[in-house]
Amino acid sequence: MTFDLERIKTILSDPSPNHMERLAEGARAITRQYFGRTISLYAPLYLSNYCSSHCTYCGFNSKNRIKRLRLTPEQMAIEMQKVAATGIENILLLTGESYQATPVTYLKEAVAVAKQYFTSISLEVHPMDVEEYQELYQNGVDGIAVYQETYDRERYKEVHVSGKKSDYDFRVKTPERAAQAGLRMISLGILLGLGPLEEDLNELYQHLRFLEKNYPGVEYSVSFPRLRKIKGREFAICDVSDVTLIKIICLTRILFPRVGINLSTRENARIRDHALELGITRMSAGSNTAVGGYAIEDPDEQEPQFDIEDTRSVDEIIQLLKKRDFDPILTDWRPIKNETV
Repeated sequence: MTFDLERIKTILSDPSPNHMERLAEGARAITRQYFGRTISLYAPLYLSNYCSSHCTYCGFNSKNRIKRLRLTPEQMAIEMQKVAATGIENILLLTGESYQATPVTYLKEAVAVAKQYFTSISLEVHPMDVEEYQELYQNGVDGIAVYQETYDRERYKEVHVSGKKSDYDFRVKTPERAAQAGLRMISLGILLGLGPLEEDLNELYQHLRFLEKNYPGVEYSVSFPRLRKIKGREFAICDVSDVTLIKIICLTRILFPRVGINLSTRENARIRDHALELGITRMSAGSNTAVGGYAIEDPDEQEPQFDIEDTRSVDEIIQLLKKRDFDPILTDWRPIKNETV
């Protein structure tokens, strides 16, 4: 299927149930062809909520008066032990966007601790240069997640008021720098409800096509998080409906048969369960979006980046997947040491 902006607009606006069913059937068949009935599970783990950027939609933004925390290596180990005890082996380490609070040296410390508990380590942190990504890759990082949030430059400027993240061009070129550094996995995405939907989706697809063509050795995935409340407070209104989200997932699968599609606990259990058959290949489980949220901070004192909608445990997600005849994959990659005899 070819695509352009007008085609995307037509697909997302068509209210016909028959159209939706055809889209779903196509996505379902392609997913089974390329991924079988496997769902990879991962967990996010927040290391720090210090941030030097003012992004109007984020609970960590520099203007928010929240309790700021940065885990020590000892605290990291406590949090990681808690997550690893659930069986999860794929970890996503996250921070706020502060180059001062979480420099490469700090991230390397975190990766060194994580290697004791997890077989695959990815980062969702501030964008970096090629050399810094190379250094992290050499120390055990497999991949990164970096979302442009919106590709509309004017809207981007409105919601990224200050800080390094306000540099649109530096951020949009981050996946390319990570690919040049040799990272195995790169996840892209847009924050649904933040910018013009069809235009953002079209630009994301163009970006992904460019990366696939120029860096074919990388494993790519995409995410479509919707704006969510933070401690019950609306930071922005998300007008992307459940039906539209499902259409986006189906369309993405049809256009990009081999690309992974992630669905986090931002979404409620009903939507996540429904999307399993329609293109999703990777889900978070048992998530917490606060620094120290798994084992250190009291639940009433936590400052989450956003509110979790699907609160089911890792074991509950595993049991659901098995009941639905899916294979839950706790790790699909591990290094093999070559030891000289």
